[in-house]
Amino acid sequence: MSVLAAALLLAGSAMPNAAYAWGGYGHRTTGQIALANVKPSTRAAIARLLRYEKELGTPECALKTLEDAAVWADCVRRTRWRWGYTAAWHYRTTPICEDYQPWRNCSGGSCVTAQIERNQRMLADEGLPGPIRLEALAFMVHFVGDIHQPLHSGDKDDRGGNDRVTDYGIVPGLNLHRIWDSALAERAITSTNGPMVREYTAAERAEYGGGTPADWGRESWETARDFVYPTAFDVPPCDGDLPDETALSQDDIVRAVPVAQRRIRQAGLRMAAMLDEAFAPGPLPMPEGER
Repeated sequence: MSVLAAALLLAGSAMPNAAYAWGGYGHRTTGQIALANVKPSTRAAIARLLRYEKELGTPECALKTLEDAAVWADCVRRTRWRWGYTAAWHYRTTPICEDYQPWRNCSGGSCVTAQIERNQRMLADEGLPGPIRLEALAFMVHFVGDIHQPLHSGDKDDRGGNDRVTDYGIVPGLNLHRIWDSALAERAITSTNGPMVREYTAAERAEYGGGTPADWGRESWETARDFVYPTAFDVPPCDGDLPDETALSQDDIVRAVPVAQRRIRQAGLRMAAMLDEAFAPGPLPMPEGER
């Protein structure tokens, strides 16, 4: 087998389905990080809600663990006649060469920023039936992962990099979005110094946590503008049109790994904080302007 063929085989076996932002592996890892860092009471509350799995009527998409919940929204989306309306909930892009506007392209709350907030509020509402709260749990944890993937927030008129054919090292013919979803996320997770899934210290939580969904979207947009596109094309992305095809060199990949690692850690720890807030006694405080 040639070196190229071997590389393609390895890439295909290691790379999760491209339909998943952060890849199935990346999303499951954010769920694992969250579960390792929530309060014991939150962990018990999650376990109680997961007992309603069968009542959601999605036997093709397991929902037995928080890891399952982290990928459930992408799994059910494949049944388009039932779940197709949720497709726009997974992203909210702002062109990288325009000012960031957190609520642009979010008509009726159909974007990832709004759906994180909506589903956390539904999860926290103890007056809602268990199956509805479980569905909200699954959507929330998945969308927290999505918003931390830079190309779910920033793009250059290319559907978040999906229209840019991009070689990944010696592996040809992928696209920029798929690389950040899958191959790069997997490498980031498997090349950390020490385990990524663990209980983080208070100082680490302070470093990686905080902010609102709109803030997290801005971070991803800035990462797309300042790192993803300049690294992929080796030119300032806002100086003109970009080619339809490019390549990430091994040096580019090495430089991208810590960027992806940080976003995955942030997603997991922020997810943990949102879960603790949702399961804390009493209702969530109303957002400013709605009180």
